[in-house]
Amino acid sequence: MASYESGEGFIRVRFMKDGLYEYTDATPGRLHVRNMRALAEAGIGLSTYISRFVRDRYARKLD
Repeated sequence: MASYESGEGFIRVRFMKDGLYEYTDATPGRLHVRNMRALAEAGIGLSTYISRFVRDRYARKLD
């Protein structure tokens, strides 16, 4: 993970090689977005969480 931004009901994650992805309360779901936001704020474990629990369930790829 290179960076992230979050707001009400979403988190966007930029990966160094893959681009920017948006995850929302709708896809992959509120619990995952909440967990992803907490990990991003802590600065540890977000990429691993996405790999293990979310995988390709993103709302959209932005670039």
